[in-house]
Amino acid sequence: MFLLLFFVLLIQFFTYWIFEPLASFLEYVFEIRLFPVLALIGLILLFSTRNIDKK
Repeated sequence: MFLLLFFVLLIQFFTYWIFEPLASFLEYVFEIRLFPVLALIGLILLFSTRNIDKK
């Protein structure tokens, strides 16, 4: 049981160690830098007069 717990904790540690910098970078980019662009696109789509369903 303790051996299984050790392996699970080891896997979680290495997963955090590998993917945490990438997740932190993506969170910073999408939260701070791209928010005005995404908000502008959202407002344009929200207030556009063209009906999206019709082609």
